Amino acid sequence: MVDYRNYNVWKLSHQLVLKMYPLLHCYPDYELYNLVDQIRRATVSIPTNIVEGCGKDTQKELVRYLYIASGSAHEVEYLILLSKDLGYLNENDFNSIQNDIVSIKKMLTMLIKRIRETMDSKN
Repeated sequence: MVDYRNYNVWKLSHQLVLKMYPLLHCYPDYELYNLVDQIRRATVSIPTNIVEGCGKDTQKELVRYLYIASGSAHEVEYLILLSKDLGYLNENDFNSIQNDIVSIKKMLTMLIKRIRETMDSKN
């Protein structure tokens, strides 16, 4: 098991969740159980899957959860683009979140690569 708090990608993804929650209050009420709920679940899924993977017994399992977190990051990336195009997010908020998402995706890719290389060197 690994302490998830040691990973910068977890820290950044946790900060993204904290950044998204207040922004979601600005969406129209009719989006509460549609787009808002989907963004909230996908955003929270990123750090949650990192944490869950860190609690597993093997590196292989950790990598699997990191891939799931990466998928959620890609999902959030599209959902915030949709939100901007629908006029729910202003350009500044969109750019800030987009920058965070790009960083998270890169960090997850590098972490997965590093863990896989470690796993391959042991075989």
